[in-house]
Amino acid sequence: MEKALQFLSGLSQNNDRAWFHAHKAQYQEATAAFEALVGRLMDALRRVDGNIPQALPRELTFKLMRDTRFSHDKSPYHPAFRAHIGPSGKLPIPVGYYIMVSPGGRSFMGGGLFADMFKDATARIRDAIAAQGDAWARIVSDPAFQAYFTTVRGTALKNVPRGYDPAHPQAEYFKYKSFYVEYPLADAQVLDDGFVASAVQVFQAMQPFHAFLNQALEGFEMPKRA
Repeated sequence: MEKALQFLSGLSQNNDRAWFHAHKAQYQEATAAFEALVGRLMDALRRVDGNIPQALPRELTFKLMRDTRFSHDKSPYHPAFRAHIGPSGKLPIPVGYYIMVSPGGRSFMGGGLFADMFKDATARIRDAIAAQGDAWARIVSDPAFQAYFTTVRGTALKNVPRGYDPAHPQAEYFKYKSFYVEYPLADAQVLDDGFVASAVQVFQAMQPFHAFLNQALEGFEMPKRA
């Protein structure tokens, strides 16, 4: 992964198409290194999570190219390699395991529902927390979970939305539109020979969290693209 971090470091300092095309060979080497890592992670996860199907690593990764049409930031590339290993590949639902590799200590592993634009998905999770508040509380307060994740993150409203009890013990989570966890990674961790084994331990700590979310999301269908 050293070549991947080196390439991304250069890209973050020279985020333009001319530099990218001049370093196409390094990009290809870096991509191959990241895809190899994703493949090893997928194989290791399949041994501990029967919901993960076999897939080609390149089918689980995201493009470096950014859509800048509606962004003030016009830099053309994400200086990061990203992948999602889930029951439906890189689709965000059902939820799965996410990894982002970016130099300078900006890498992290994550899991849960990152996308907050699917209102029905958000409502399903809120309803599940409302109905199974004790189960949710046990999951997010479990020492095995908190050893890696200090809090559940997500885009949130200022107030509890209409239709949910503000006095509910888990009312703070009704404000959430997305529900995810993150575990930060130093560059040295990504480069360590034992990274895959340690990463799978972190991902395993997410499994009760994922099981709750995916049970709530059962039957959800991704919107069809126009």
